[in-house]
Amino acid sequence: MHKKVRDVMTREVASVNGSTPFRDVAEVLMTHGVSAVPVVDGEGHVIGVISEADLLHKEEFREQFYQEGYQPPLRVRLREGLGGRDAAEKARGHTAAELMTAPAVTVRPYTSVVGAARVMNQKGVKRLPVVDDDGRLEGIVSRHDLLKVFVRRDDDIAREVRDEIVDGALWTDTSGVHVLVANGIVTLDGRMERHSDARILVRMAERVNGVTEVVDKLGWVEDDLPG
Repeated sequence: MHKKVRDVMTREVASVNGSTPFRDVAEVLMTHGVSAVPVVDGEGHVIGVISEADLLHKEEFREQFYQEGYQPPLRVRLREGLGGRDAAEKARGHTAAELMTAPAVTVRPYTSVVGAARVMNQKGVKRLPVVDDDGRLEGIVSRHDLLKVFVRRDDDIAREVRDEIVDGALWTDTSGVHVLVANGIVTLDGRMERHSDARILVRMAERVNGVTEVVDKLGWVEDDLPG
């Protein structure tokens, strides 16, 4: 039910080391069709991430723009005011270590897909290097990878809800429960002995990967929930 990052991540990852020159980093990004790559040390530990945005600082701060009275764009001045790395200084770098954003925001392979999505949202990033407990690179997970869990066939979702939840997860009679799935929306219909069990069934179905909504049409014999 609860997919982990390791289930959806890309294991073959383009990476660079700290001494990789600017031009070579740009070539790696273009060759692999990605907008960012992890920067690793000699033992494979992730020490940062370098992105197209990091490289474009060089264009933003090209020497020809340094004229009397020139000020960096407002977004850059705000970033510096919030304690970010001096973008003008960063733009003078020539290697991945000098240009990268560090420390890198990473996740573990056993992090849940939902947890990874929350990290991306909180940190405002589109992809996360996946590292082991020692910080060594194991893969990378992107927003696109996380969306894979919502692109499941309806019959696969229905089978999981029936086999693992309705028939296998509750210590109660669920023979009167019917499952219908259409476009990721699960409809639970029928009758159960207790209201509390019906509510548990709905909550468990909501947590199945690929389910976008659960429509609760369950009835019950005994209303054992507090009023």
